[in-house]
Amino acid sequence: MRSCDWSGARWTVVRMNMNTNTITERITVLGLGAMGRALAGALLAAGHDVTVWNRTPGKADGLVARGARSAPSVAEAVEASPLTVVCLLNNASVHETLEPVVGKLAGRTLVNLTSGSAQQARELASLLGEHGVRSLAGGIMAVPPMVGTEGAVILYSGERDLFDQVAPVLSPLARPHWVGEDPGFAALYDRAALSGMYGISAGAIHAVKLIHAEGGDVETFKREVLAPWMELTLPLMVAGAVVSEEVPEEYNADMQAVGLETMLATSAAAGVPDELAGHLRASLWVMRRAAQAGQVA
Repeated sequence: MRSCDWSGARWTVVRMNMNTNTITERITVLGLGAMGRALAGALLAAGHDVTVWNRTPGKADGLVARGARSAPSVAEAVEASPLTVVCLLNNASVHETLEPVVGKLAGRTLVNLTSGSAQQARELASLLGEHGVRSLAGGIMAVPPMVGTEGAVILYSGERDLFDQVAPVLSPLARPHWVGEDPGFAALYDRAALSGMYGISAGAIHAVKLIHAEGGDVETFKREVLAPWMELTLPLMVAGAVVSEEVPEEYNADMQAVGLETMLATSAAAGVPDELAGHLRASLWVMRRAAQAGQVA
């Protein structure tokens, strides 16, 4: 039996399984790189009716063996489902793929999970809206093996009522988290969170290089000192992150600046490449500004 609900965004088309009473959505996935395959696989595992498309032939074979349908063209792929999920290489590939078929998306819903900038997400939402396509932008806070696990999160931005309709359907991918009506906010939050991650990664790489340069036991340092210390201090670092120079008083900006200068001198003396100390120079800049603003020891 088929049931169609054309209320709201007019995209919920479901197939009722008479034996299990489960609801199967028809969903198209465009892009079958490592992440796209993980997304399509999680939707299949949840029992959805999945159509896939990829520019390079062959990448759909494993998914087809699991029950997906491979569309020979983008046009046929988007026409197969009322909901399309896009996960391509970059913003340029999204436009190259969608613009020729944007008319066929009218009256349907599109969720773009391709990495990009906030402005690119806004521009795509505007283009889709002009053609009668309702859309959400997303940022995947996970690597492919994490898709479908409890630790994965996908940030979404766009109309709240559309998110409320789409989120239960796409929840098998990751925990859905709405970050605002502005279509650019999912990309903004995603890029900002990744900036924090890369900052931590840069600090860890620099720390290990420093220990190695001086002949220390790298593995022991990582296991017994660095990992426990970073786990302990990460919540404090996040809580203490600031927009202005108003660093929390307990940081003692003047003292922190002196300490950072010592770290930079130690790094240079050990011969660690200067490029790896960028996070220290950024922190020193913040602390010096705070000290100049009157937060001295």
